[in-house]
Amino acid sequence: MSPVIEKFLRYVKIDTESKSEQEAFPSTEKQKDLGRLLVEELAAMGAENPHMDSHGYVYAAIPATAETKGPVVGFIAHMDTSEAVSGGHVAPRIVENYDGKEIVLNVQQDIQLRPEEFPDLLQYVGQDLIVTDGTTLLGADDKAGVAEIMAMAEYLLAHPEIPHNRIPIAFTPDEEVGRGVDFFDVQKFGAQFAYTADGEAAGEIEYENFNAAAVKAVIRGKSVHPGSSKGRMVNALLVACELQSLLPAGENPSYTEGYEGFYHPCTIQGNVEQVTVDYIIRDHDRDKFEQKKAFFRTAADFINAKYGNGCVEITMRDSYYNMKEMVQPHWHLIENARAAIRACGLTPVTKPVRGGTDGARLSFMGLPCPNLGVGGHNFHGRFEFACVQSMEKSVEILLKIVEIYAGGTAQ
Repeated sequence: MSPVIEKFLRYVKIDTESKSEQEAFPSTEKQKDLGRLLVEELAAMGAENPHMDSHGYVYAAIPATAETKGPVVGFIAHMDTSEAVSGGHVAPRIVENYDGKEIVLNVQQDIQLRPEEFPDLLQYVGQDLIVTDGTTLLGADDKAGVAEIMAMAEYLLAHPEIPHNRIPIAFTPDEEVGRGVDFFDVQKFGAQFAYTADGEAAGEIEYENFNAAAVKAVIRGKSVHPGSSKGRMVNALLVACELQSLLPAGENPSYTEGYEGFYHPCTIQGNVEQVTVDYIIRDHDRDKFEQKKAFFRTAADFINAKYGNGCVEITMRDSYYNMKEMVQPHWHLIENARAAIRACGLTPVTKPVRGGTDGARLSFMGLPCPNLGVGGHNFHGRFEFACVQSMEKSVEILLKIVEIYAGGTAQ
């Protein structure tokens, strides 16, 4: 078993699920369990100053082996997993030589991973896939990236004859709840540029992501006994439905793709008297993003005009922006990644991220940081899987990027 797969299978068994709506950082202390393990392993490898700070960030570096022409380029992945599906008691297994048919994940519960539903499976016929037992997510988002960076670090530290500059590495908590770099110390990290390893298929490069906003809508109704409520009751549940109906029906995730943005109600809770709905708003185009936010406010104003001021109260905050404008001035990041992918026998694929990464915010913090694929699919769900050969290829790509930057930035 290759080092990256051995590491990955160990890491996914550590529950690092993050939780939204938590004031503490990190949002769950159990994320530090993986952080402490990574620090121990980095120290055993001989990495430079591996440590975890009070916020749960793991920092280390691979010392320089030679003076090079290139800049200091780092690598980053996140330790937490999504709260959408349980990240505890993960039971990974390897399906060898996948035959293109359905994979039975759980006999007792009749859970199957079918190529008719998940056609990405068919890219991997004849290769080995890592799957779950169908009751949890796998955690390839982003423990595949963590394992790949660790495998890269282990290889380079064991081969000091390979020339390269100092290579900072870091692992972050709470990326899945949008707070992954709230306390990240860019200066201490010590890189001019970086890559996050947090994408899907090996060979993908992502430098465009959504502009993102989070919206909380608190809807206050008026509860009156239903037997005598005519003209008096304001049912907050129905008002929430009405607010949703004012938003463009086609602009939700189930109808959009590529560069198309959306409004997405994530959670709803409440009763006749009060309802809280959490939305996210996304668009790659900054102008369209601002228009969407303005339209949401207009919809809330309409509800307040109809039912009285204060019926709907919204709070809206921007989460992150499209990293494209920060990456484009440093196009070597994309060209060098493409050159590395080709050198490793794959065809580079560039596509927009329909989400965000730590790299998006880091790019606006002075650390331009595009994203690389890690070999996983169906993130945040019970049908998540990762390809063994793709993860191994992703390690090769990281090593090739290091080699290219050792010779300079222009390709």
